[in-house]
Amino acid sequence: MTAAAPGAVPTAADEVVDLCRELIRFDTTNPGDGTGPGERAAAEYVVGLLQDVGLEPELFESAPGRANVVVRLEGADASRPALVVHGHLDVVPAHAPDWSVDPFAGELRDGLVWGRGAVDMKDMDAMVLAVVRQMVREGRRPARDVVLAMFADEEAGGRYGAHWAVEHRPELFAGATEAVSEVGGFSVDVAGRRVYLLQTAEKGLAWLRLVAQGRAGHGSQVNADNAVTHLAAAVARIGEHAWPLELTPTVRALLEGVADLTGLPFDPEDPQGVDALVDALGPASRFVGATLRHTTNPTRLAAGYKENVIPGGATASIDGRFLPGRSEEFDATLATLLGPHVRAEDLVRDTGLEVPFEGALVDAMVAAVVAEDPGATVLPYMLSGGTDNKSLSRLGITGYGFAPLRLPADLDFAGMFHGVDERVPADALVFGTRVLDRLLATC
Repeated sequence: MTAAAPGAVPTAADEVVDLCRELIRFDTTNPGDGTGPGERAAAEYVVGLLQDVGLEPELFESAPGRANVVVRLEGADASRPALVVHGHLDVVPAHAPDWSVDPFAGELRDGLVWGRGAVDMKDMDAMVLAVVRQMVREGRRPARDVVLAMFADEEAGGRYGAHWAVEHRPELFAGATEAVSEVGGFSVDVAGRRVYLLQTAEKGLAWLRLVAQGRAGHGSQVNADNAVTHLAAAVARIGEHAWPLELTPTVRALLEGVADLTGLPFDPEDPQGVDALVDALGPASRFVGATLRHTTNPTRLAAGYKENVIPGGATASIDGRFLPGRSEEFDATLATLLGPHVRAEDLVRDTGLEVPFEGALVDAMVAAVVAEDPGATVLPYMLSGGTDNKSLSRLGITGYGFAPLRLPADLDFAGMFHGVDERVPADALVFGTRVLDRLLATC
């Protein structure tokens, strides 16, 4: 981090690392069952940062402790549609004994900021806050109105965050047509070239509960209608199902770009060739490899209460992710895999998104990256997970993932998401502030 000169007004580059560390120190763990500490303390900190430069943000709760913050910055051309720049303040749980550091200490070690949320997504939160604070201090306006939002509950589907805000406070986003948030704009090394992946698509979400019913009875008796057996068979079929290769326009464009950079052939009908192109993306292949097809991963099982009692019911959870525009075929195949004794219930379901890699905002994002990293390449990609852009899409807002980070080629960035020892390079945060400042000034 570059320290500001004595008496000088700090810039985004001066304070972004400290902001990220402070945000990490707020334990905003979201287990998804309502037992977490909530986002209120972190939201109040954000409000203070914005009020410190003269802005008037609004903090509102969707439930006790589930706090969201929204503020609108007037643009140089207020007649243009507004841009939403949003982040989320909650994080997934961290099991401290598995970590090398305290996951909520916000430690700076070896030039990296460590802690839960360092990449998902308090890094982007810090970059945006630092840039906005600098712009306001310097009396600069963004090119158009910007709605800055920090949401609760993204890690559990946004029920208390973006989804609630869209349903109950849509006026906050009046006039907005586009949005920028996680997870894109980070760099990967492809054939010795730095490539930034701009997210133009994300898979749909289907968190499912499987329910099996059978005949309860004594564990010593023959029972051909055993709910556990029915459920286990369905879980195995779903978990082992080989979903076919389906390349959406975003994935095709990415693989074509990788083929151009590497010289590897691209044949959409050749699974091995496609896998070779995905592998060329290094650590980012974890994200991209999961966007070639639907996925269904069993995650939880529950049944019974005693070893010698056959239960009358059993349940399991499935994390399903379907390709944009293909939810019906996903559901149809899933129905055949369930079998006659098991039904599926939606726990959380949300849409998939895909937009073209073109337009004025995309051009501005690409230009901002290249201005700070000449010679870099920017390619589109699809996120295998989901973001709060899903909720904003209900208002007709087109969302992109663009949290710009210039990363070391050997950093397993994709593995940091929800992983142990989550961390982000401090100089990547400084780089991101420069890119975001250019974007807001020009888009």
